[in-house]
Amino acid sequence: MRLLGSLVLALQDQSLAAGSSDAASSSNIVTLAANAGPVVQAVLATLVLFSAASWGIIVFKKLQLKRAAAETRAFLVVFRKSSRFSEVQAASTKLAASPLVALFAAGYAELTAQLRTPGDDKPAAAPSRPTLSSLDAVDRALLRASTAEVTKLEHRVSFLATTASISPYIGLFGTVWGIMTSFMAIAAAGSTSLNVVAPGIAEALVATAMGLFAAIPAVYFYNDITSQVKKSANEMEDFSMEFLTLAERNFT
Repeated sequence: MRLLGSLVLALQDQSLAAGSSDAASSSNIVTLAANAGPVVQAVLATLVLFSAASWGIIVFKKLQLKRAAAETRAFLVVFRKSSRFSEVQAASTKLAASPLVALFAAGYAELTAQLRTPGDDKPAAAPSRPTLSSLDAVDRALLRASTAEVTKLEHRVSFLATTASISPYIGLFGTVWGIMTSFMAIAAAGSTSLNVVAPGIAEALVATAMGLFAAIPAVYFYNDITSQVKKSANEMEDFSMEFLTLAERNFT
């Protein structure tokens, strides 16, 4: 029992020591950044801003794409079950986050414009079935809406690519400056001791780490979000073909 108690106390001492070591390490990094030179501090502040802006865009775009995907699935169910475009138009008002709703609205507006008689606000009430004068015009309307929706989904995503590209170089600039500081300290002190070299080298490594911290998530989520936007673009292209097929079948 005494041996077991001694082992438990030893493990507790080790865990407390590890916790205090981690806290000290974190505190040392913050202290190092606070005591760094003005150039390195400017580099770190710039990288923090890039990282914060990137994470804000990542969270916003992921939520936007998630909602768009959910409402797209719901809209397709309504579109394929309804027998009339007017029913889809009424139901789509609650699914505005889906890019397919904008495509349907553009196509439906073009259909309505072509099926109306001049000077009348209602579709032509002729004995025969109404016909489209130009299916290509409907196709162009769908294409314009698709381009606008893809542009909306891609908005601000390019900032992630910018962050991924330039953050490592900004961090590298801080690294080079920290090494230069170390060499100048060696020249001034006339000594290569660790106390002389360590501060500048530490500043350099912190700048490098911060550059990677900003760049790596930006690269990953840029590729991830771009892939989801391409998927949405393919869904829009498929929906356009489906809409045109129905329009050609019913109105030509």
